[in-house]
Amino acid sequence: IQPGNTVEEAHMRNRQLIARWVFEKGAADKVVELVKKDGKTYVVVNDYEKVRQLFGELLAEIQRIKSTGDFAAARALVEDYAVKVDPTLHAEVLERYKKLNLAPYKGFVNPKYEVVTDENGAVTDVTVTYDEGYAEQMLRYSKDYSPLPSVN
Repeated sequence: IQPGNTVEEAHMRNRQLIARWVFEKGAADKVVELVKKDGKTYVVVNDYEKVRQLFGELLAEIQRIKSTGDFAAARALVEDYAVKVDPTLHAEVLERYKKLNLAPYKGFVNPKYEVVTDENGAVTDVTVTYDEGYAEQMLRYSKDYSPLPSVN
């Protein structure tokens, strides 16, 4: 998103709508906070149970809107939470991202998680790696998760 623009892509809007709605509805109890540390903004979740409850409340409201065809409520929800970009936070994110020297992706590359266990089999850690590109990840997913046999 270029500075000064609004969120246009549906997948970005849905994430922002959820995050901003939960942030606002939980603000009084500091359920989720934006914390500044060393000039950087971090999201801190203080109450995961309350976040889960807020997700449920939002889901119920979206289902109500869909079930009743409440266009005005749908429009208000999207316009209030999904479209506008916080210009200060956006500038910080763009600056931080620029330092990574990465090309923007339209696909989603997820990390690989590896469970680390001790000699008794108890989980002691989970390592996270980003050692796959998009194509490699999709090929691995198709091999590991396809319900169809691989015949090639």
